[in-house]
Amino acid sequence: MIKLDYKNVDKTFIGEENGLEIENVFNEFQYKIAEIISDLNKRKDKPGQWLQWMNLGYSEETLWFVKEYAAIVKNRFENVLVLGIGGSALGGMAMSEALLKPYWNILSEEERDNNPRIFFLDNIDPDQMCSLLNTLNLEKTLVNVITKSGTTAETMAQYMIVANLLQEKLGDDYRKNIVVTTDKEIGLLRQLANQEGYKNFVIPDDVGGRYSVFSAVGLLPLALVGIDIDEIINGVKDMDLALKNTDIRHNIAAQCALIHYIYNTRKNKNILVMMPYSSRLKYVADWFVQLWAESLGKNIDNDGNKINTGLTPIKSVGVTDQHSQIQLFNEGPNDKIINFIRIEEFENSLEIPKIFEYTGIGYLGGKAINQLFNAEADATKMALLDFSRPNITITLPKISGYYLGQLLYMLEVETAIAGALYNINAFDQPGVEQVKNYTYALMGRTGYEDSANNLRERLALT
Repeated sequence: MIKLDYKNVDKTFIGEENGLEIENVFNEFQYKIAEIISDLNKRKDKPGQWLQWMNLGYSEETLWFVKEYAAIVKNRFENVLVLGIGGSALGGMAMSEALLKPYWNILSEEERDNNPRIFFLDNIDPDQMCSLLNTLNLEKTLVNVITKSGTTAETMAQYMIVANLLQEKLGDDYRKNIVVTTDKEIGLLRQLANQEGYKNFVIPDDVGGRYSVFSAVGLLPLALVGIDIDEIINGVKDMDLALKNTDIRHNIAAQCALIHYIYNTRKNKNILVMMPYSSRLKYVADWFVQLWAESLGKNIDNDGNKINTGLTPIKSVGVTDQHSQIQLFNEGPNDKIINFIRIEEFENSLEIPKIFEYTGIGYLGGKAINQLFNAEADATKMALLDFSRPNITITLPKISGYYLGQLLYMLEVETAIAGALYNINAFDQPGVEQVKNYTYALMGRTGYEDSANNLRERLALT
């Protein structure tokens, strides 16, 4: 299993002002944590609780349908193009970046084991879109359109552009190049899927986008490029079993949630830094930023009190950001808690040659680049302690589907537990909906005329 090391938040290591008496904190909250964990598991099967993501590891039917479709289309396409934004794309991006060979899209077909390239179009920047669409051979591209509501303006605009291009090139056969992931019954994309006859997959009820990575939203793109999704789900199931433990001393998701909550509410730490020491996990940090920010940044609590709560999550990647952010982390405001992700065993090792021994860099020769990488991580951790900066470390034995499944599911459960500690709804996003509604108005959607007029007047004044 993945491991958590939280000793660097204890006052023994970083002093009383910024440290915790961690055993006392665990004792204080042990019954509250046990209640939260029990409550989450009791409610996860009830409609309307938005906890069905806790059951995704046990959806054998989804696994079977995804693997069957991936087998059917194998060797038919050179590219997979995912159209989605936010939770519809970040999970697939995080998992594929971690589990595929680095620089996958520029490898030869043989090096990719005859699997397609994969591209995520997760923005509507016109320069990016035009460049990608002009580069890909769309006739040999399978397009996966992902939006539960079917009203996501960005994704549906992408879909309209790509569908039109495909129709121009392939005529009625264009439908074979589109696969849809959306709600099982309602929404504009469901309507279009039924009307056009697209192959489609379902986003289950009561699963929000940022919690959907282990549904067809994340699993289908992975399976299409040859990733073993059974291994991922096995990791999810084993972690789910471990996280049913109501004893905080044996539940790493509860430990992480409580540590962050206490630092935020009692120690004035307002920023959570997610810093994987692995380039392959850089999009895990992006995925986590959405998960945490959208779940825990809330205006009111469950009792209607105005609280404006939530640690601000930011991403950082070791060792790259030792040369951009660590100066601030060490000597800037002590308002952060650093979350490291470490890998015990890398897939490759690279030796630094014994050359230039007569110079100041000669000490590096004969050592592995792996040693340098780990030394950089250890040095960063120790420097943070010197400046009394709290940090925790999550360690994966290696990067694999099994351990990645564990990691992402643990972070989902941590977020849900943190939401309960804050007494907020961790599964809605009213602040996001406001932006969506304003966009609909400005783009001329029917029913938003009054809002559009008001917005244009306000925009003219700003």
